[in-house]
Amino acid sequence: MHKLKTLALAGLITAIGGFASAESWTLNGDASRVAFGSVKSDSNGEVHHFSGLSGRVSAEGAVSLTIDLASVETNIDIRNERMIEYVFKNAPKAEIAAQIDMAEVADLAVGESTVLEADAALTLVGSEVELYADMYILRLSEDRVMVSTNDMIMLSMEDVGLMAGIDKLMELADLPGITRVSPVTLRLVFDLGEQKA
Repeated sequence: MHKLKTLALAGLITAIGGFASAESWTLNGDASRVAFGSVKSDSNGEVHHFSGLSGRVSAEGAVSLTIDLASVETNIDIRNERMIEYVFKNAPKAEIAAQIDMAEVADLAVGESTVLEADAALTLVGSEVELYADMYILRLSEDRVMVSTNDMIMLSMEDVGLMAGIDKLMELADLPGITRVSPVTLRLVFDLGEQKA
């Protein structure tokens, strides 16, 4: 799920830089979403998401995205608490960083879209992993860009160091299994300029 965020952010920033290299762009948290899926007991699939998202792209193309891990929503209160405590180990946030070529999509007009390769570094629960994905970028207006995953990102729990936490969830819920690969999707909307207070 974190990987997903990182990738989308990187792609979005690329687009943003091309539109206005002299200004920074700010993530619109209300319009953005990071969702991830899980399958328990082999056949029970569920969708979850994070509601606490923030980030920006600098005029120089430096991308930073922050995910509030305590904002995880699994639609079951006790499971939210267990995710925060055992999977995320009460860590406050996950962070994604990337550097974007601001000129790559400079000619993208309002209403036009493109697909870009994106890679970034995800820091989560003390681990740092490299991420990669194709991102769909749509320029919504002169001062707004949307970046989303072009396909689902399959995130390995082993790669992000969450295996022990998943084992604990299985134990607490008395489950025979929880998949160790999570499909992730990102929708990131960026607005031109600094965020208003």
